[in-house]
Order: sequence, then C-alpha cells, then structure tokens
Amino acid sequence: MHCPKCHHHNSRVIDSRQTDDGRAIRRRRECENCGHRFTTFERIEEAPLLVIKKNGAREEFNREKILRGLIRSAEKRPVAMEQMEQIVDHVESRIRELGENEISSTQIGEYVMEVLKDVDEIAYIRFASVYRQFKDMSVFLKELEDIVGKANDSQE
Repeated sequence: MHCPKCHHHNSRVIDSRQTDDGRAIRRRRECENCGHRFTTFERIEEAPLLVIKKNGAREEFNREKILRGLIRSAEKRPVAMEQMEQIVDHVESRIRELGENEISSTQIGEYVMEVLKDVDEIAYIRFASVYRQFKDMSVFLKELEDIVGKANDSQE
C-alpha cells in the first residue's frame, strides 16, 4: 500500500476492524518511511453493478459519489461522517439485496432520501433539491409541506 503523503511502498497495519456488517475491513496503517497514518478499506469484490443515469448512460456503481452528495447536503449540519458512511452502507446493501446487475440512479436517490429524512431534515431538503432538480418553487414548497406534515403527525 502506497503512503498518500510520501508514496513509499511499505506500511504496517496498526489496527483492523470489521465494518459494513462484516463485509469490509477498515485498517489503520502507518508508513514505515515517514510515519504518516492513514486508513484503508478492504471489501469483498462483488459482481459489477451498473447504474442507469437519467440520460440513459450506464456507469459502474460508485459509493463515493453517494458519499460526496451526502457531504455536500450535510455541510454545516450536525451530521457525523460516520452517519453518512452508514447511510451509504445501508443504501449499497439494499441495492445489492435486489440481486440485479443494473439499477437506476433515480432508485438510488430515493433510497438515500428515505434514510436521510430521518437523520437530518435540512440535509434531506438540500439533497432532494439537487437530486429531484426542483423546476419551480411550487414543487419545492410541496416537498417542504410534506416534511412539515409528517413532523406534525409524529408530534401528535
């Protein structure tokens, strides 16, 4: 494993832990050259999963894209990185459980929003506004009204 700081070839494992319900191993490493510590993940190689984009193009599933979208939507919100990684893990598990080789980006976005709504409503609205590409204010207001209505129902 190359050190991300000095690019030296040798590092040693300091700590290993299972993550993602045992489907991945998180390893803390230390570069033998400069002492820089970094984290790597080891995952079971699964069958490739293709995502069908809105324009019909297909690309390989990339969990990092989901995580980047979550990070942007949760910026300056009290959502921990660990929570966002758990959302990505949950969404990926749900997709893989379908047993299909292809899934639409629309479905992935819906899975993310289902979980994110319960984690942070503001992050949810931000994610939904980009994902659903609200065309006008009335669509955006409808989404807000739905959230407020559900919040009021849960308080009663």
